[in-house]
Amino acid sequence: MILHRSATTMLPLYKLSSSPPKLFSQFRYSYSVLSNSSSSFRISLLWLSHPRRFGTVTTAAYRKEGGDTFFTEESVSWTSLGVSDKVSQALYNAGLGQPSLVQAASIPSILSGKDVVVAAETGSGKTHSFLVPLIDKLCNEQNDSANIAPSDQGVSQPRKISLVLCPNVTLSEQVVRMADGLCDEKGKPLLSVVSLCGRQGWPVNEPDIIVSTPAALLNNIDPKNFRRSDFIRSVKYVVFDEADMLLSGGYQNKVIRLIHMLRFDEKLLSRSNEQNLPESETSSHFSSEDEDNLQDEDLSEEEGDAVENDDLDEELEAGHVKSTDWRRVRKVYKRSKQYIFVAATLPVNGKRTAGAVLKKMFPEANWVSGNYLHCHNPRLKQRWIEVTFDTQVDELIKAVKHGFESRSVSGQCRTMVFANTVEAVESVAKILMRGGIECYHYHKDCSLEDRAKTLTDFQEKGGILVCTDAAARGIDIPNVSHVIQADFATSAVDFIHRVGRTARAGQYGLVTSMYTESNQDLVAAVRRAGELSQPVETAFSRKRSFRNKLKKRAALQRITDSRADEERVLA
Repeated sequence: MILHRSATTMLPLYKLSSSPPKLFSQFRYSYSVLSNSSSSFRISLLWLSHPRRFGTVTTAAYRKEGGDTFFTEESVSWTSLGVSDKVSQALYNAGLGQPSLVQAASIPSILSGKDVVVAAETGSGKTHSFLVPLIDKLCNEQNDSANIAPSDQGVSQPRKISLVLCPNVTLSEQVVRMADGLCDEKGKPLLSVVSLCGRQGWPVNEPDIIVSTPAALLNNIDPKNFRRSDFIRSVKYVVFDEADMLLSGGYQNKVIRLIHMLRFDEKLLSRSNEQNLPESETSSHFSSEDEDNLQDEDLSEEEGDAVENDDLDEELEAGHVKSTDWRRVRKVYKRSKQYIFVAATLPVNGKRTAGAVLKKMFPEANWVSGNYLHCHNPRLKQRWIEVTFDTQVDELIKAVKHGFESRSVSGQCRTMVFANTVEAVESVAKILMRGGIECYHYHKDCSLEDRAKTLTDFQEKGGILVCTDAAARGIDIPNVSHVIQADFATSAVDFIHRVGRTARAGQYGLVTSMYTESNQDLVAAVRRAGELSQPVETAFSRKRSFRNKLKKRAALQRITDSRADEERVLA
């Protein structure tokens, strides 16, 4: 979806191919631009007693009728949600005096110890919705350990830590910063939190919370088996941030493997407790057979969960259950870890979608769902501009200049301009620079150091950030007043994450979406859902049939245009 102007060539306006065009490496004299009354808000707490049967409890009590669509009413406080005075004071000190609606629905559920799935719109406060209860749990457990009677101090108490998995380094470091922002009266963080990513080695001092990417974690625990067993046993709380991303694509196998490791340890510990064995005598060491079995397991094998309980009880009494047999008995064990999944997009249609996978693997989980999940945010104003070959550049410049009028509450102008490829980002940046508009670049080809500096400068100074979807997920930049889709998103999921960069935390925002004739199917589906106040799940182009429809429509349009050109020439 790149528009390229040159005296000798013109690239197609719309492109679904995964291989991006190399514009500036091929053409020296050219410039490119990408081608290609509010309703009431409530949070639903959903108990999944059956994968396809839901019970719903709304949290209307957290909000006054016709009131704020982000914060709870004033009578709801952190302590009323079950948070300790210590953590509540840290939240107030950090400027977080009032919980958001999503936080009010999530925190009690997580504190209960049940597995939880938090599926809520972007900018709704999801990160603190899991950080606050986990920090509270760990702080309380440390206090309990400190109050152990002197006669019991010789007993070794197992260490409990929390693991947070994120898809990338930038998001991992952001979670660490947010956790470190909760401090005691002396300004010291309540807990020790470390990021285990990239070239960072295993922490020397034992942290309370480890934030990592799946690949980095496996690299650190795989080479040394003793580290793996000790670490897996100590993990009591596991968070999967951007869960829909972690449960798909290249992340899925690593994440499922980690889940199996954690569950295997739960089953070993459950067996030791039933047989009254000391915990120290039960380790989560994996034999080569266990490792092979874990890697060979597929999601489809989850339907083989059922093992006759009577037969199992007889084998337990006879002491005939081996470690590999125990691992295969999925449902008959005492839980000792808590799993929390967090996402802003969580499609459930289809067997392989992230939502369907979670319903199958964690059928007893509590679901917390935002009322605007996959829906139009009433605090968001949207402008739709259909562009052509001749108007794209001018409309882009107009949209950027229009953003200067949409300043945030801080008085600064922060505009994010999205493009679909690295080449398109560089092309847009050159056009803006030639128009006298300074801007930042952000994409995968920038180093981690450059990306971190760019985000810091953009947050502190404001301005224009031209970026790919690398900046669309999870990154929290306050007070972005305008989002421009110079290149329209290739899927409804990407669209939701892009527009979610503005109108966050109860503020208002503007989105300008530029699209071409080739985008019309996806644009129409998204707009129709917004006009009807319905979720845009029907437009999720991860569904193969919808994507194939777009490809077919684009191909037919190219054939029609070609015939029209031939007829004009012959005429």
